[in-house]
Amino acid sequence: MFIIGLGTATPPNRYAQSECWEALRAAKQFSQLTGRSKAILKKVLLGDNGIATRYLALDPLDEAFDLTPDALHSRFTKHAPAMAAQAATSALKDASLQPDAIDAVIVSTCTGYLCPGLTSYTTERLALRPDVLTLDLVGQGCGAALPNLRAAEALVSSGRCGKVLSVCVEVCSAAFYLDNDPGVLISACLFGDGAGAAVLSNKPAPGKRGIEWKTADSILSPEDRDYLRFEYRNGMLRNILSRQVPALAAKHAGRLLARMLANSGASRTQISGWILHAGGREVLLAMQERLGLTERDLRWSGAVLQEFGNLSSPFVYFVLQAALSENAPGGLWWISSFGAGFSCHGALLGVE
Repeated sequence: MFIIGLGTATPPNRYAQSECWEALRAAKQFSQLTGRSKAILKKVLLGDNGIATRYLALDPLDEAFDLTPDALHSRFTKHAPAMAAQAATSALKDASLQPDAIDAVIVSTCTGYLCPGLTSYTTERLALRPDVLTLDLVGQGCGAALPNLRAAEALVSSGRCGKVLSVCVEVCSAAFYLDNDPGVLISACLFGDGAGAAVLSNKPAPGKRGIEWKTADSILSPEDRDYLRFEYRNGMLRNILSRQVPALAAKHAGRLLARMLANSGASRTQISGWILHAGGREVLLAMQERLGLTERDLRWSGAVLQEFGNLSSPFVYFVLQAALSENAPGGLWWISSFGAGFSCHGALLGVE
């Protein structure tokens, strides 16, 4: 399988972390928080936490504090189909393909629920063929891009589909929640909104840089499930984010990389590109230490985190796009994500 097109999308409005702090201070919910909670928010939003700005589907910013189930669902319903279609259109353009060339579309999300799912809206907005195979994947959190791409690989390698459109979209501002739990407070400061898309093909695109999907693998660790997940409270999604997550993500990424290198016969020194999901600065630091990486190895993940925040599942599409835009040297690249499950995923890409 080859990645022959990439696209990304965000809402139009980008907010500095300092603007988010001022909006929080003015919100009625702020006065209901404890002094410790206010101190956590101030430290994360005004300190050096690796995030400078975030794109949010909010206009104005204080829409964030309309915290009712109906308002949050309405935000997801309005923005998720639009961003998914925008990213997919960009990926099709990058692949120089018309919509009728697509045989299957796979859409992943975890920040809202629609029935029919987002594939119905994406198919309509892109004018895909009426016989296109549609798969909606939910509940895989920030790690969803790699399972989505592995599903595409199954369709392509089996010969059932020649061209597959992979989309991840998250409206994290539709899963906003506030209370005095430190994980909830930090989540409110980290996540941004966005979508990423890729066109997968059984053949490389002529005249373009080749990106071949070599092999992939995953680790699922249900005993760690409660460290990172959504729960429903008062009819709304509430993120559980535990302080163990950075170490867990790094541990599983290290195990997965070692297993994939052993199975593929490749060596660690052959990997020249690192396309990693960054849950936050602490995750990147833990990955750097565990995998023996340099700051330069993590520069694309760090740059995406700095500008966009934690985009959840679309994050790795943004990182891959950043590396390609920089015309990074070819060779063997490792793309990896982690998320709910607790799960960790990886794939080796052969990049020309």
